[in-house]
Amino acid sequence: MTRIAFVFPGQGSQAVGMGRELGEGSPRWAEANDAVGFDLRRLVFEGPEAELTLTTNTQPAILATSIVALDALTAAGVRCDLVAGHSLGEYSALVAAGALDFTDAVRTVRSRGQFMQEAVPSGEGAMAAILGLDRALVAQACDEAADVGPVQVANLNGPGQTVIAGATGAVKKATDLAKAKGARRAVLLPVSAPFHSALLKPAATRLGEVLGGIRFRDLTVPLVTNVDADLLTEGARVMDALVRQVTAPVRWEEVVLRLARDGVTTCVEVGPGKVLSGLIRRIVPQIQVLNVEDRASLQTTVEALR
Repeated sequence: MTRIAFVFPGQGSQAVGMGRELGEGSPRWAEANDAVGFDLRRLVFEGPEAELTLTTNTQPAILATSIVALDALTAAGVRCDLVAGHSLGEYSALVAAGALDFTDAVRTVRSRGQFMQEAVPSGEGAMAAILGLDRALVAQACDEAADVGPVQVANLNGPGQTVIAGATGAVKKATDLAKAKGARRAVLLPVSAPFHSALLKPAATRLGEVLGGIRFRDLTVPLVTNVDADLLTEGARVMDALVRQVTAPVRWEEVVLRLARDGVTTCVEVGPGKVLSGLIRRIVPQIQVLNVEDRASLQTTVEALR
């Protein structure tokens, strides 16, 4: 029996024009524009790219693009049994599961991006990808770099792929230590804040105040959360998961393994890019992986699931 999970990216092809094919005329864009108070649709489709890549704009842009793709997929008759999202993608997953209104989600993630950016002054925080090194050794490198400043594991993306985040000097030292411990590659990432690290605690506090004013409904399909890699179905538990997510690691490998344990046979990445598709194939090769980001991929996915 085919059991389907929709998974939503927190990053991807953050390029001008993303999602245009699937929903240039979608009513979602008018809703998103009203939610953020400016023409998000024009920014996504026309740029400028420098403005689109600011995290306060990137977050609502990716969410809106993902939900436009979701609308196209569900209009074609495809439904899911579970949902999950990587970091920001968890908000898209909550919209897909009926727990969170689209406009509330767009408004909230714009604030989320603003809070994250303001929590750490530019240049004082960093992230790095550590490839080809056991996660225990990555954690050890972070511990050994703590004399320079706070640094921790931020994303457990898959076998041999871990991301760290923290104070810039500490991240650089941990990166050097990881290389010395045998990492195949260890590179700083071009990001604007140290996402999923303790340095973002002020952002988590401010986000909690925003989320406290939102009504979360019970989910129509279960969500596998970033912070616990566990099933969530009650709306009353959503706020806690989203607040903890800001400073806690994204446990993506465990999320995918949990989907597999719950009988998922097909994952459909819904939104810009195919980052999650590649990770899922590495984590559980037997899961069929599809994606929807343009008309061609939509058609391929729908045909594969008939």
